[in-house]
Amino acid sequence: MRYVTNLPHATKEEEHVTIPMSDGVRLSAHIWRPTSSDHEPVPAVLEYIPYRKRDLTAVRDSIHHPYLAGHGYACVRVDLRGTGDSEGVLRDEYLEREQADAEEVLAWLTEQPWCDGGTGMMGISWGAFAALQVAARQPPGLKAIAIASFTDDRHADDMHYMGGALLSDNLAEAGTMFAYGTCPPDPAVVGDRWREMWQERLEHTEPWVLQWLRHQRRDDYWRHASVCEDYSSVRCPVLASSGWADGYSNAVTRLLGHLDVPRKGLIGPWSHKFPHLGEPGPAIGYLQELVRWWDHWLKGVDNGVMDGPMLQAWMQDSVPPSTAYEERPGRWVGEPDWPSPHIRQAVHPLTRHTIGPPREAADEGNALDGDAMTVQSPLSVGQFAGKWASYNAPPDLPYDQREEDGGSLVFDSEPLTEPVEILGSPTVELDLSVSEPVALVAARLSDVSPDGSATRVSYGILNLTRRDSTESPEPLEPGRRYRATVPLNGVAQAFPPGHRIRLSLSTSYWPLAWPPPKPALLSVHEHSSTLTLPVRPVEAPDEVPASPFGEPEGTPPIATSQVTPPEERWEVKRDLIGYHSELDIVKDRGTVRFEDINMEAGRRARERYTAVADDFTSVSGESTWTMRFQRDDWDVRVVTQTQLSCDDTDFFVDATLDAYEADRRVFSRTWNERVPRDLL
Repeated sequence: MRYVTNLPHATKEEEHVTIPMSDGVRLSAHIWRPTSSDHEPVPAVLEYIPYRKRDLTAVRDSIHHPYLAGHGYACVRVDLRGTGDSEGVLRDEYLEREQADAEEVLAWLTEQPWCDGGTGMMGISWGAFAALQVAARQPPGLKAIAIASFTDDRHADDMHYMGGALLSDNLAEAGTMFAYGTCPPDPAVVGDRWREMWQERLEHTEPWVLQWLRHQRRDDYWRHASVCEDYSSVRCPVLASSGWADGYSNAVTRLLGHLDVPRKGLIGPWSHKFPHLGEPGPAIGYLQELVRWWDHWLKGVDNGVMDGPMLQAWMQDSVPPSTAYEERPGRWVGEPDWPSPHIRQAVHPLTRHTIGPPREAADEGNALDGDAMTVQSPLSVGQFAGKWASYNAPPDLPYDQREEDGGSLVFDSEPLTEPVEILGSPTVELDLSVSEPVALVAARLSDVSPDGSATRVSYGILNLTRRDSTESPEPLEPGRRYRATVPLNGVAQAFPPGHRIRLSLSTSYWPLAWPPPKPALLSVHEHSSTLTLPVRPVEAPDEVPASPFGEPEGTPPIATSQVTPPEERWEVKRDLIGYHSELDIVKDRGTVRFEDINMEAGRRARERYTAVADDFTSVSGESTWTMRFQRDDWDVRVVTQTQLSCDDTDFFVDATLDAYEADRRVFSRTWNERVPRDLL
């Protein structure tokens, strides 16, 4: 990244500004704005997230908010209520109160003498969710949003219930927020009230996984704040981006296809990162794109920001399997609209372990009724799956799929004689039967090189009890034939000549997805089962220059020093005496000193996922976090642990929350809860 100090506007910053809410709670904001805005008001851009602006996101914030401020904007970074230095308690994600607060913040901004009345919202992940959800509420003055790594569907396309199957990231993310939501504010900001505010958070927080497990179907809990329920509610322009290595690779194209407002889409090779910090690379000059976006929609500059393709996407070249990449080779392609006129849906019949040549449209309804192929996967299938969303810390992409394929039903194409490129979401339609009333199927698409190594390209999971409805699931009748469609995550991928395209089907994908109560035998009928690939002809115009973006830019980050080293671990362990298996993940940021505020902060997270042999009720997940903050004689620590286990009828949540001042424990609480399984 190129750090820039010579910006068009001199800037000033206010590190702690309180914004009053209608119920008396005061939120804390960090504001960067042009010095000239004291007498020449400018538009305001809001980022609204719960991840502690004063310390834990301070480095990242210092790269992009001063940059945008130096281009003529008041950038406002607000901690959600109950987080960082804001008052109150954070009880769950995306609540009505959270969105009402955001509207009140926007209204407050429009009333400030340094704001010209126009506002935008930006962010990644939670910040992008917030921007999209608030845009759907149509607050006055919100003129545009720019969002990265988000979803419009909280149930089916978030870290909770992929295809109606429970994801382990449901536990992992709940563990993250259990820790973040119970940290204290900074006494240097809020004064002597810090302990009272901390105690309120500790006393009124429960593990969020409990709430998420109480809603296993798509109900009003998930419909709330899911913009897909009414796309027409979004009336402002949207710049949407994500990455193919992220868990949120699908919502960009859905917004492009469903919104009726000015919109642009951008999908790179990245994990869960802003595009200017993108990993795997290449990262791009995203902040320059934001300046153009805000200049047009907040200042009325006629700069051609809406020219060119609606979607720009990184067409990934073939790579060997790896859990991390510094760069993904490929090229930028552009699509004038979405759905794109360049893309054709190629329907391939699945025959005896083979992906057949694509059918002609006239033949698609005349499939033969073929023999059944069967699979009953061991619990070990999924140990090389990586995370649902790659955070690139530690390396968490899927590894070589050959061992996974050993417990799967595998279909291979013939070696390709010419390049094949896909862009969009592959789908698998299965004519199937199962031996149990609750079962899932995981479908993986891989690029198989001539040496046999298999790189996963995309995947999808479907809880078969939700094959027709996630609102009203029904148990399966063993032996009865059903049709089920499994959508895979969107991707742009080039398959070179000599390689094969592989589809793998399994009945478990642990620990990425929670297994059903019992192993199930899956029978798939050939000919009448198909794989549909969104083929983009190689000769289709790329519609964009070879390098459509500048190099990443930002302002120099604040000064920090590493006091204790970070630790990363991702280990698969198997005991061949007791048949115990374990995935052990450590993400320890070490201790970082923030020089400007004389504070040291540390974060350590550990996830463990275990199972015994093929006992599907032996699986267990555990998320443990330690958060520590220290300055002079102020030394506080929060330790949270959440364990999720099951039998064939219930989930069991066992959690603890402990808070310390120095070495003295000042708060402790334990939860032991049972939640019935609902066809899951």
